[in-house]
Amino acid sequence: MTAISLRQRRTLAKAAALPPLAERPGPIAKFAGVAVLAVATIYFLAPVVWVMIASTKSNRDLTTSFGFWFSEWNLAANYESLLVWTQGLFWQWVGNSIFYSVSAGVIGTLFAVMAGYAIAKFDFPGKRLAVGAIMGRLLLPVALLTVPLYIEFQAFGLVDTPWAIIIPSAVSPFGVFLGIVYARDAVPTELLEAARIDGAGEMRIFFTIVVRLLAPAMVTIFLFVFVATWNNFLLPLMMLSSAELKPVTLGLYGMMTYFAPAKGAVMLGALLGVLPLIVLFFGLQRFWRSGLSAGAVKG
Repeated sequence: MTAISLRQRRTLAKAAALPPLAERPGPIAKFAGVAVLAVATIYFLAPVVWVMIASTKSNRDLTTSFGFWFSEWNLAANYESLLVWTQGLFWQWVGNSIFYSVSAGVIGTLFAVMAGYAIAKFDFPGKRLAVGAIMGRLLLPVALLTVPLYIEFQAFGLVDTPWAIIIPSAVSPFGVFLGIVYARDAVPTELLEAARIDGAGEMRIFFTIVVRLLAPAMVTIFLFVFVATWNNFLLPLMMLSSAELKPVTLGLYGMMTYFAPAKGAVMLGALLGVLPLIVLFFGLQRFWRSGLSAGAVKG
């Protein structure tokens, strides 16, 4: 029996990894797939590139020069103008957005996973009614609930406080739905029964077993709640009047309400304000991808 060279082994391994010939896409399908991906990439990256370039321009350059090409480098002046227009509160607004989004993300993820796990693995009276209420809440736009929330929080004296942003943002029906789907398939019932036989309580089972099994799903839910809280504009507009408590989205909107605002400074603020989201996605993308695929295939 002749020995197989390293190159032949690699060739055989690549051949084994390829799909059958009948299932391989043809050249037209490959070209169409690459074309669609290229168009989607340009569609999603073009606004980011435009904001990066626009943040270096003055008001005159924004209207007289090509949008996707640098002209006069006005970045330092735009940064100074950003701090002046915001009265030195810009980075405090960014910090507020991070605080609101992280707090709502942590609280919302924990409650969503606990509710999803309870619905998926326990039988209790009113279970179908609870699931129906959660699914019905998914059909309601968030803006529809902003005014009723404002009236309730005003009655409790929580308007113009961080809780007016954190508490409503932490309620995530979509996160509960994801928690139900993931807990149903990712948490084996046999493992829970074995833990109960060994004498573990329900709280210990949840925090020592279930949380570890649902870690990728929790990252996914956290990202959804974080981004939704960060991008929320109407809720802070209704709830907050103090300039020190504003998130960065509401603060930049306030800049645009001035007469003849420095639009390059606003673009720079938008770019700096979105950097935490970019860092978060790049840092958690591995867990996010695994969380999206969890529960997709039932073992």
